[in-house]
Order: sequence, then C-alpha cells, then structure tokens
Amino acid sequence: LIDPNRSARIALLHYADGEKRYIIAPEGVKQGDRIETGPEADIKPGNNLPLRNIPTGTIVHAIELRPLGGAKIARSAGAAVQLVAKDGAYAQLRMPSGEIRNVDARCRATVGEVGNSDHANIQLGKAGRARWIGKRPWTRGESMNPVDHPH
Repeated sequence: LIDPNRSARIALLHYADGEKRYIIAPEGVKQGDRIETGPEADIKPGNNLPLRNIPTGTIVHAIELRPLGGAKIARSAGAAVQLVAKDGAYAQLRMPSGEIRNVDARCRATVGEVGNSDHANIQLGKAGRARWIGKRPWTRGESMNPVDHPH
C-alpha cells in the first residue's frame, strides 16, 4: 500500500487473533508471506525481534531507541542499518550515515531493509509538483537586488 506521507510503502498484517496492523514494508516481502514477531522469530526479512536475538552483521530497520518505545531509526525508503556488535546490555549499530550508535539490546528491530529503494530516483517533472510537496523555489542571493539580500 502507498502512504502519501512517507517514502516507504506500508503492508497490512492480519494476525491469527483477527487483529490487523500496518508495518513499514520490508524489501523482498510480498503478499501472502508469513511474518513472525517475538524473541523466538526466525532471522528472515520482515520478522521483528529484540536486537540481542539477532546475529551480528545482520541488516535491520525500524529500530527502537528505548525498549517498547516504537520504531524510530531507519524507517524511510531503502534505509538499512547493520548490527555491528553486541556488548553486554548494548548493541552497536552502523547507521546509514556511517555513525556507530549504541542502543539497548532489548530494543526491537525488523530484519532486512526498507522496501521502495527506488524512491530517490523519482523525477518530479515540473515545478508545480515540487510545490505540491512543499518545496519552495530557491533563488541565489547574487541574482537578487541588493535591497533584497544581505550579500
């Protein structure tokens, strides 16, 4: 499914007890696939489990900063974080920027990378479409009259 307010696509999950929930759609997960949540879940794309139960070197996304705090890291289209090491109560993550970050190992993460990685390649096509998404025109100060710009 497409959510107009985010770059990643979303997937609707139907739980065995009849509950339905949306998640950020991982790369490689398709309709009809079975997704598991919990500490005993397998290590395959879409499954959600605590960082302490995920092997080192695994690519993950939708990571919590605090246990049960909700996913905060790596949620945009194509985002991926690598679990570099586990040290006691903390897990070290390599962020898309290259930063190494310590996170509580009880925090949950989803295995795999976020889908729709081609989002960055979309051409807007015209100035009007850029305006629809809130991008304003960018004018160099050099091309303005001196009264309109400080330099």
